Amino acid sequence: MTEAIDVDLCVIGAGAGGLSVAAGASQMGASVALFERGEMGGDCLNVGCVPSKALLAAAHAAHTAGTAGRLGLEMTVAPVDWRRIREHVRGVIAAIAPVDSVERYEGFGVRVIAAHARFTEPRTVEGGGVTVRAKFVVIATGSTPSVPPVPGLDEVPYLTNETVFDLDERPAHLLVLGGGAIGCELAQAHVRLGCRVTLVEAASLLGAEDPEAADVVRLSLQRDGVELREGVSAVSVGRSGDAIALTVTGPDGEETLTGSHLLVATGRRVSFDGLDLERAGIATDERGRLVVDARLRTSDRRVFAVGDAAGGPQFTHVAGAHAGVVIKNALFRLPAKADHAGVPRVTYTAPELAQVGPTEADLRAAGTAFGVLRWPYAENDRAQAERSVDGFAKVLVAPNGRILGATVVGDAAGELISIWALAIAQRLKVGALAGLVVPYPTRAEVIKRAASSWYVPKLFGDRTKAVVRFLMRFA
Repeated sequence: MTEAIDVDLCVIGAGAGGLSVAAGASQMGASVALFERGEMGGDCLNVGCVPSKALLAAAHAAHTAGTAGRLGLEMTVAPVDWRRIREHVRGVIAAIAPVDSVERYEGFGVRVIAAHARFTEPRTVEGGGVTVRAKFVVIATGSTPSVPPVPGLDEVPYLTNETVFDLDERPAHLLVLGGGAIGCELAQAHVRLGCRVTLVEAASLLGAEDPEAADVVRLSLQRDGVELREGVSAVSVGRSGDAIALTVTGPDGEETLTGSHLLVATGRRVSFDGLDLERAGIATDERGRLVVDARLRTSDRRVFAVGDAAGGPQFTHVAGAHAGVVIKNALFRLPAKADHAGVPRVTYTAPELAQVGPTEADLRAAGTAFGVLRWPYAENDRAQAERSVDGFAKVLVAPNGRILGATVVGDAAGELISIWALAIAQRLKVGALAGLVVPYPTRAEVIKRAASSWYVPKLFGDRTKAVVRFLMRFA
């Protein structure tokens, strides 16, 4: 027997976007059904943001202890007990899990169905013996690791972000394929926890980021001991005894790298296999992506997509923002649109690298006039006090002073970038941040100083000096 229910919203996927839609809509009075075939919380909680940051926290703690000499201390770090590290990571997940649990969402009034979902007709979804007829459907199915077609890769055991946190023992030598945010974060985490790490990147490290900022991260990884192979491509993968052999080619020809483990961190892909979109008449493009408009509606205007499924920036905070757009459209008939212009991104290495808005390369490609303001961490008293002076803030400003984009690389960059994100979202000019009073000593002074540098040529120029001298005659 199949149970049939009618609801206002049917959400497919209990990751960040799906849970935000379900929680918001149900608490506003809508009836909601939520399908999830895996674990509540999706990738972010279980195999993504949360475990990676927990692992990084352990790694940075070990590094801080091991480099305490710069602060006048001598500390030693015992050999890493990998099982305790794994317990720490799992403990963090367990501490957050109740917030995303079935029980909590059922408490909101959401009908949670632990099953794979598929469309049977427009706005009708079936799974786990339940048929859900909905006024609106939200596709929030996330993404999965993208695995490149490297010959031999399917014949050796390899890790992705979905499996790397389950290791019982510390990898002796981790080969990392991919130099984006995930690859850099996990490479640094493992090297700081005592692993030998070799990172292979076909182009350049963090190639989508500001090159100057990427250089700061690159230097940090190298100082930590990560062996970088940039500008080389994977040719094949195989075995060399008990080890994994990764053959790469680059300007210096071919070489074979051997390691105990291989981590594939070459991006993520979106797939809708098994959803039977065709039964609902939902269109996809030539690459299999959903066709969505600015209001996140698919070709069926009552079916929305959020998060990675919508094809935009693949960040948890974007999925959360998408949820608000969907709720406004579906529940209140407001023509809200997704705006990604002011979405920040962060690579959580040490130092962190954060970006919001376009980079210099983006603005040059678009032919946009702009100026560059900057301030180094080395001239920040808090950074000096903590002996952590690597990094800078860079602000891209229109000729009229409006803030277009910003890059921060350094300690707490991920926290500082939110101020620039607010400035861009509100279309503020540099004067708004130059006049900001921030507590001393904090790294937030880097933001104020960078913005204030806009006025330096005028404030300390010959004209100002002449005006001051004239006024002082009458003082």
